[in-house]
Amino acid sequence: MLTRMQIQNFKAWKDTEMVPLAPLTVIFGTNSSGKSSLGHLLLARNQNADFLADFALQAEEMLERMYYLGPLRQSARPVYQWAGETPPHVGVLGEHAIAALLAATGQGRKLNRAPRQWLQPFDVFIAGWLRDLGVIDSFEVHPLAEGRKDYEVLVRTHARSPVVKLTDVGVGVSQVLPALVQAFHSPPNSVVWMEQPEIHRHPSAQANLADAFISAVQSNESGSARGTQLIIETHSEHFLTRWQRRVAERRIEATDVAVYFAKPEGASAELETLRLNVCGEIENWPVNFFGDEMGDIAARTLEAIRRQAARETA
Repeated sequence: MLTRMQIQNFKAWKDTEMVPLAPLTVIFGTNSSGKSSLGHLLLARNQNADFLADFALQAEEMLERMYYLGPLRQSARPVYQWAGETPPHVGVLGEHAIAALLAATGQGRKLNRAPRQWLQPFDVFIAGWLRDLGVIDSFEVHPLAEGRKDYEVLVRTHARSPVVKLTDVGVGVSQVLPALVQAFHSPPNSVVWMEQPEIHRHPSAQANLADAFISAVQSNESGSARGTQLIIETHSEHFLTRWQRRVAERRIEATDVAVYFAKPEGASAELETLRLNVCGEIENWPVNFFGDEMGDIAARTLEAIRRQAARETA
């Protein structure tokens, strides 16, 4: 696991100083605050062979276990090809998600959501989370014919609805599926960086996806802890409120969650640490963190009073 990082002179980041990381690390921020460029740093390390030249072997091995999933995932396709290979990750666009799911299932991989819970085959495990998110009722991947390398994804949106292809339902499934597969498919002790995994999901599904990410950092595979670390860049307040609740319920320790707020500071960017206590409370909320909610409530109330007064004097 990465325990800390420091970024200097990369895009908007002059010097983040040393930033402590947790098994579940989340970065919020305003638009154009520089938060997305943190994930782009991982892409730079893959695209520039000289990037690793200054790293010791141990650091290089850690970077080789880092995986990045971008904010816009590939749209659903009517047919997926899989020839038995095992992709190391789902791809930046999630383009290898179905191949990764088939490979993990074919290898007999089994996971559970937390210690002392039942182990499930990989595809059943992922389908269970899709149901919990309210995305589908059933999810299966089938070959088009015996011996073929072509597969189709069939889903049922509700218990009494017909089985249809993935392309015949909304984009939400194809957008969230790579995030779920990557969170649980990556090798043990991996670091997974995701941008906006909540895209195209309604509030309830976002909250349940937050639970899935807790499961990802706590899950076991074949009796051993997977040791996955997630670093998530997001705009979702539903993620944060669900994680705060789970900390208060002691489903996850406060020390296992690190929360940061990226904000512009002049011509550069700055990361502010948000202190999450054992009761799940943020002790130092940034100004207008999720917009001016109280200001909106006050303005709405005053306008309602004004209109009522106008009607009474009319």
